[in-house]
Amino acid sequence: MNEMNTGHRAGLVDILYGTYVWIEFALAVLAAILAAIFVPGLERRRRCVAFCSRLSLRLAGISTVVRGLEKLPAKDCVIVANHASYIDGVLLQGFLPSRFSFVVKGEMQSFPAVNILLRRVGCRFVERFEASGSARDARQLLKAASAGESLVVFPEGTFATEPGLGRFRAGAFAAAIRANVAVVPAVISGSRVILPAEKLLPRHGHLRVDILNPIETSHPAFASSKALGALARKQILTILDEPDLLPAADETKPAT
Repeated sequence: MNEMNTGHRAGLVDILYGTYVWIEFALAVLAAILAAIFVPGLERRRRCVAFCSRLSLRLAGISTVVRGLEKLPAKDCVIVANHASYIDGVLLQGFLPSRFSFVVKGEMQSFPAVNILLRRVGCRFVERFEASGSARDARQLLKAASAGESLVVFPEGTFATEPGLGRFRAGAFAAAIRANVAVVPAVISGSRVILPAEKLLPRHGHLRVDILNPIETSHPAFASSKALGALARKQILTILDEPDLLPAADETKPAT
């Protein structure tokens, strides 16, 4: 009976915590939207939204450690990170320098308020399911990278319920090679525990971001997006405490 009562109390605490986090997160998003609408200048808007992101995590009692920021090149680059939760974008937006533009899946445009926020901070939208849209988006990423825009990309395209690192799409790596900018792998840990794909309420946890050494795309070994993507995946897997969901035999297949 005592164990049952303890379980009920723990479940109630989890519900109360999760509800509180959603409320304070909604208020932080509202503040970010207002800042994105009324604050002049892209860099200022990004800094305001980053502050809202960090504040939301702090109010949720979620400790965050970011390691390796000093490894980011002073010049333009493309950050590629694993993707496990909706928290990933909030986390990186809060702690990466304001010069980065985020590449976001096109479905997010279906949410009007979020769409306004993302557009006002300079996000780039990509289509994951339409071949014609994907080709067009790849050209847009190339144009952005070639124009001196630093990008943050989740090359898996989305996240799934199964823990692990999925197949990388080629677009970000092709754009980096054509623009001759470095690819910087980043590893996000803890976000799947806090808000996994199949859960409605967030749970308490800890977040960590590891920025790894840049990969210079000017090296002859990375003349193809396949080779570059494979190395970035390998480096992420050395830090990520999750399995590789891509069978070894599939590593030679081109990403789409």
